Amino acid sequence: MAKNKDEALENEVLEKLLAETTIADVYKAAKHLDGIAWKTPLYSSPFFSQQSGNDVYIKPENLQYTGSFKLRGAYNKISQLSEEERSRGVITASAGNHAQGVGFAAQAVGCKATICMPATTPILKVEATRAYGAEVVLYGDTFDDAAAKAVELQKEKGYIYIPPFDDPQVLLGQGTTALEIIEELKDVDAILVPIGGGGFAAGVALATKAVKPDVQVIGVEPEGAACMKNAFEKGHVDTLAAVDTVADGCAVKTPGKITYAFCRKYLDDIITVSEMEIMSALLSLIEKHKLIAEGAGVLSLAALSKLNFHGKKVVCIVSGGNIDISTISALIDRAMIDRGRIFCFSVQLPDKPGQLLNVSQILTDENANVIKLDHNQSQVTDSFKKVNLAVTVEAHGHEHIARIIAALEKAGYSVNKIY
Repeated sequence: MAKNKDEALENEVLEKLLAETTIADVYKAAKHLDGIAWKTPLYSSPFFSQQSGNDVYIKPENLQYTGSFKLRGAYNKISQLSEEERSRGVITASAGNHAQGVGFAAQAVGCKATICMPATTPILKVEATRAYGAEVVLYGDTFDDAAAKAVELQKEKGYIYIPPFDDPQVLLGQGTTALEIIEELKDVDAILVPIGGGGFAAGVALATKAVKPDVQVIGVEPEGAACMKNAFEKGHVDTLAAVDTVADGCAVKTPGKITYAFCRKYLDDIITVSEMEIMSALLSLIEKHKLIAEGAGVLSLAALSKLNFHGKKVVCIVSGGNIDISTISALIDRAMIDRGRIFCFSVQLPDKPGQLLNVSQILTDENANVIKLDHNQSQVTDSFKKVNLAVTVEAHGHEHIARIIAALEKAGYSVNKIY
């Protein structure tokens, strides 16, 4: 009975919040952010336009200060704290963009920030957060461990907690992104926005529908972390058993209750995208626009092929670009393999002079550029008179790979495709 009472009270509070939150609150947030957040310009994308059959524009929040949209919500929240609250300092838990957003915002208003991060956080992200003057506490192996530590320190030290997404002032700050889009592209038809915990999508959808109700706002989630879509289908906030995605910025098991309520009211649809679609979009953004983004940052671009309309003006928000070199290299390699741009195979050669030259000539004739070769006489299988040759080449697609294999087989080699 008590549980039902609590749920009824919680729903009543959410309904009141939904009813009382207006576009005036988003404009107020925009005023707070004036001179703090950069109004990132829209870029027209001929490549993604041709690929999707729509007139596509990119909103590059990966070029925002701190490398993502997150500072918008963090600053809007922190800037409205009282002097007494600022004197206590702020705290949050994050392994990525929210950490830097809070650090930046706290530094801008002159208050202390403490960020709890998993001990496994890459050192580049740790140092980037410290560069904004924040104190970093490394604790545990997971985000949940770090979040628990943040709650412990909040109670012990009296800090003000800054949520990453499930907070009205945070989502209002994120919603300023939509105001900028509509101001620059007044005849926009649709806006695609990534979903992690839902704060960004909630704010963008609220602002868009308040200013231009006919504009579609579509959220995008990874298939391996579709927590908001799961909540939509069940009709209430629920927790996924597990998440698994290269879009680590959106690897959220449980969406916020506040963000769920706003998304439920204002979002038109949610699209999910596969890991390979994410990696392919990342590669295309780098190749065609020379822009670096993280996995979560390109979700909107990955969803373009799944839109059920054509000939519309579509804005894709690229939400962030904080990604380390080793990760981006691995994602690019995966995308290149999937597109048939990298081909690795092995063949067994008779252990006698000239065999390596023969294979090299075939690859030259087929216009395959060798990028790695391992000729290992110690790797033998059915006969000590044979050696193993592993080769990685650049190719021009799957048809080209098929021609290379056919040429090698015609010359008498048995090809084992590794990837």
